[in-house]
Amino acid sequence: MKVIYLIGLIFLAGCTQDQQNQLSRKVVEILDSDYLITYANGTTSKTWTIKNGKVTSSDKGYYYFWDDKKHYVQVPIVNTIIEEID
Repeated sequence: MKVIYLIGLIFLAGCTQDQQNQLSRKVVEILDSDYLITYANGTTSKTWTIKNGKVTSSDKGYYYFWDDKKHYVQVPIVNTIIEEID
């Protein structure tokens, strides 16, 4: 198993930054899944179901995703729960 990781690291070291980004995007596409996202703050509560999608985050403290109605949603990380559903 360690040999596989070593080969992967050597491969990535030989790739340009653009190639590494493209590979990373492909991995994310493969890992798309179904999620239940809940934002709750005091009496405010909102839930979204994401089918075959992804949820991303930023260093600014927000999750970003497209809901089932194709709306782009941004919610604070602090009060948000993400659950993967089968």
